[in-house]
Amino acid sequence: MLTFDQNTQTLIDQPDPATLLLKKPKVNKEAKKREEQARLMTELMDMKKKRDADNHQRSKLFLAIGFTLSLLMVIVAFEWKTYDNGELMDLGTVKADFDEIADIELTQQPPPPPPTNKIIQPVFKEVPDDVELEELETVVDVEMTEDLAIEEVVYEEVEMEEEMVEEIFSIVETQPEPVGGLQEFYKYVSDNLDYPLAARKMGVGGKVFVRFVVEKDGSITNVEVIRGIGHGCDEEAIRVIANAPDWKPGKQRGNPVRVYAMVPIFFIFRD
Repeated sequence: MLTFDQNTQTLIDQPDPATLLLKKPKVNKEAKKREEQARLMTELMDMKKKRDADNHQRSKLFLAIGFTLSLLMVIVAFEWKTYDNGELMDLGTVKADFDEIADIELTQQPPPPPPTNKIIQPVFKEVPDDVELEELETVVDVEMTEDLAIEEVVYEEVEMEEEMVEEIFSIVETQPEPVGGLQEFYKYVSDNLDYPLAARKMGVGGKVFVRFVVEKDGSITNVEVIRGIGHGCDEEAIRVIANAPDWKPGKQRGNPVRVYAMVPIFFIFRD
């Protein structure tokens, strides 16, 4: 559409307003397609969420129904009772045919008469051990009959002298001690102790606690290991203590008594 511009004295080509109104704006097809796809995806996700929620609710319902049916089946199985369909019998019309039991009197038999013949048992005498006995041939030729009675053998009880075991004390008024003191005793142990080869190879060392009894005369008996370290050290400690010199005995009320004593034996390993 041409119009005359009075200011510039020229013709200007301007679009017709009616034409502008008739023209439609162009729509981006790609954007519209993406919007449609997004809308479809949203609807699908909503449908899936709704379906999952419905399935979850249904699973709870089915689980409750299953538990209920199982419980009902258990109750019915334990409470179900069955009865026989047999006909009832009138016990009044049953004829009982029983045999009467006769009472039998107890018969008493007289005891047998006592035997008239008796066998005299030999009498055993105690003979000292140093007496030699001659071998005697014994011939038993006795006719056994019902009238023969045998007397019971009566053995004389010999009182055995009980061996008195003296008490071993743990605590006394005067404790036993080595002759010359503990220093002299451990000097003897150091001079006579042989370190076991197995313990040296394994690098074993430590203390072995040995307990023993100091007799009334001071001798050492009943040597035993209370706590050891093994590898031959326990046996070596017992050997050394068993061969140790006599101790001064312990005393109770001024009299020598048997007393327990315990000493540690040291095994010190040096490379």
